[in-house]
Amino acid sequence: MDLRTLLTKEDFAERKDLPNWLLNSYATFRETVTEKTFPCYFGMGGELKGELRYAYVTQEDWTNLPSALHAFLALFENPKHKRHGLFVFVEPFENERDLEAYRQQFWDILQYLHEVDETEWPADSPRDPDHHLWDFYFGGEPIFVFGNAPAYKQRKTRDLGQSMVLGFQPRRIFEGLLGTEKGGIMSREKVRERVEVWDQLPKHPDISHYGDPTHNEWKQFFIGDDVEPIVGKCPFSHKETLG
Repeated sequence: MDLRTLLTKEDFAERKDLPNWLLNSYATFRETVTEKTFPCYFGMGGELKGELRYAYVTQEDWTNLPSALHAFLALFENPKHKRHGLFVFVEPFENERDLEAYRQQFWDILQYLHEVDETEWPADSPRDPDHHLWDFYFGGEPIFVFGNAPAYKQRKTRDLGQSMVLGFQPRRIFEGLLGTEKGGIMSREKVRERVEVWDQLPKHPDISHYGDPTHNEWKQFFIGDDVEPIVGKCPFSHKETLG
């Protein structure tokens, strides 16, 4: 496992081998999430405290991402890292594209991670994304993944700079903050109220909490730039269902 694939905020200042596009993307990301009215307390606090971790992929090469994600998950063996999140920067396209292009690449990256993952999913975890208890697994861990891209024009909270940015949050960091627990309900509603102020839009109709029987979790991974429910089939396919 190459630990150099997992970056800290200090690495952006100290390492000399990081590409310029990444340094620029991180600078915009940091400026955005540390703005005092930024809606997500957890992202802001994590960045300021140095609790977040980072990785990056180029347009041609995603092969360092599995090792970075394994290294990130290994942090959780130490309880002090229980609230950490991983943000992965994708090298920008030569020219900005529409939201569907970023959405397709987002799901292509998750499909790639799944196909190289050597750990089987738990036997009782749904393989079908349309099941309300479906979750994305890597290295045996259920992970909430959410996409941010420059093509978001209305939902400004989902535009974190010139790169598409994938946020990885293992489910275990939400312990005590689950959708049906009092602390989780209060925290979630406070953040969503702040998001609506930033975006000047109502919350997206596909936003809910994990386990909601009327909800498809995959739709929350990459929401629309509007207030219309996502329709159609999930782009992700489990290896066991592929012919």
